[in-house]
Amino acid sequence: MALMDFIRKQFIDVIQWTEDGDGTLAWRYPMQDMEIQYGASLTVRESQMAVFVNEGQVADVFGPGMYKLTTQTIPLLTNLKNWDKLFESPFKSDVYFFSTRQQVDRKWGTSQPVTIRDKDFGAVRLRAFGNYSFRIQDPRLFHTEISGTRASYGTADLEGQLRGLVLQHLSDGIAQSGIPFLDLAANQIEFARAIAAELAPAFGAIGLKLEGMTVQNLSLPEDLQKVLDQKIGMGMVGNDMGKFMQYQTAQAIPKMAEGGGGGSGIAGDAMGLGAGVALGQVLAQNLQQGLQQPAPAAPAAPAAPTVAALKPEDVLATLERLGELKAKGILTDEEFASKKAELLKKLV
Repeated sequence: MALMDFIRKQFIDVIQWTEDGDGTLAWRYPMQDMEIQYGASLTVRESQMAVFVNEGQVADVFGPGMYKLTTQTIPLLTNLKNWDKLFESPFKSDVYFFSTRQQVDRKWGTSQPVTIRDKDFGAVRLRAFGNYSFRIQDPRLFHTEISGTRASYGTADLEGQLRGLVLQHLSDGIAQSGIPFLDLAANQIEFARAIAAELAPAFGAIGLKLEGMTVQNLSLPEDLQKVLDQKIGMGMVGNDMGKFMQYQTAQAIPKMAEGGGGGSGIAGDAMGLGAGVALGQVLAQNLQQGLQQPAPAAPAAPAAPTVAALKPEDVLATLERLGELKAKGILTDEEFASKKAELLKKLV
């Protein structure tokens, strides 16, 4: 057996790696007794780098090309002796290959809404997701900080850590961009650049380079989205309170109709009454403001015209409808009594 091992070691080793497409980032070349023969051929392909580790210490890093492993190509080994010993070497060596191609379409997203500062709202909670790409830039640093002596290290082993880094720097990226939330959706490219700028040092600290970052969606939780919709509606009507009340009434009518069986009968009357009350309040406010303003002297106003009397059958029909609204709990007893007294005064 010792003779066969001796004969096996006489052949020049060819050390190389072709990826198998499973997202491997680092791979250790399997060697007999973890020993490399003098003059072995090391082939490093494009999109790869190799790290030569001798007796636990990184001796050299090789880029794409073909190398003969001798004391001339590995300066650290120039003082080592006994390369010519065939049965046992006084040192152990490893070769680790690293994939330097881009690892694309890596997903990131917020599992819970993230609270951020905002110029317009002060603070908002938002959800976001997208993807990013990266590559190994410094295999020596990646080997010492991340992959270590494992026989294989893949993207799945690193994905959770990188996703956590993205979320950790999300708030800082928004703050650095200076873009209000309402403008973020229209400036997703700028937002992605701000996040990437925050993330680059964190990736570089473990030997990686962040190649690209995208933001595919930004949204608010449902309750905050409703508040934002109301604010947008108010912005559309500006300071015109009359238009705002019309907007509010228009928003409320479909919901009341759904709750009252299609908006007919009592529910339809209630909607009409609610809309009338809302608009009446606006008119009363405008009238009060007008009375408070000083007016120029004017000739005595003519006597006010008498209020047109209502027919008894109209008053009775209106009272019946008001009674039904009171029975449904829409009107209180006091409101019903007030309306009733007002209608009775208008009888002939």
